[in-house]
Amino acid sequence: MTSKRTKLQEDTHFRVLRLLQENPEMSQRELAAAVGVSVGGMHYVLNALIDKGLVKLGNFTAAEDRRRYAYILTPKGIKEKSLIAGKFLKRKMAEYEALKAEIDALASEFGEDIEEVFERGR
Repeated sequence: MTSKRTKLQEDTHFRVLRLLQENPEMSQRELAAAVGVSVGGMHYVLNALIDKGLVKLGNFTAAEDRRRYAYILTPKGIKEKSLIAGKFLKRKMAEYEALKAEIDALASEFGEDIEEVFERGR
């Protein structure tokens, strides 16, 4: 069975790979903010992805600051992102079903329609 830490790491890697595929010029600071980790943590994640051969580092030629980099997914990175996406989706669907069951149980405990509970809470 996969540990909670491994699942979190896999989720973080998936989110980073997804963001980089959409926008390779994102800075570590921007990635960290989007994923919800520290800049130091993002540096660690990016280095791990580079070490695994999932991401390669390239110069971002359009930037005025030539020290800026682009993080480009490798073919291996694209394949890994697809594999992780399937696991991610399966895990999120299970979480959704569990949460829905809990919400339904709470609503029935109060003997009310869930929509009525939501309306009162607004």
